[in-house]
Amino acid sequence: MSILITMCVCQRMSFERLLPIAREKEWGVDDIARETLCGAGCGLCRPYIREMLKTGKTVFTDILTE
Repeated sequence: MSILITMCVCQRMSFERLLPIAREKEWGVDDIARETLCGAGCGLCRPYIREMLKTGKTVFTDILTE
């Protein structure tokens, strides 16, 4: 069974929605956490946000860690 990781669960914000905002505003991971709270709660989405910013990918099937 494959799992899809597509969002910050704490803030219920999809990476697909977050990516264009982050690119437009030229945000990094810390900026995203400060402005949207994505990555500021449990922190499990931070490695996915980092990878999203680096690659543009918004759907993940692998478990990423810091």
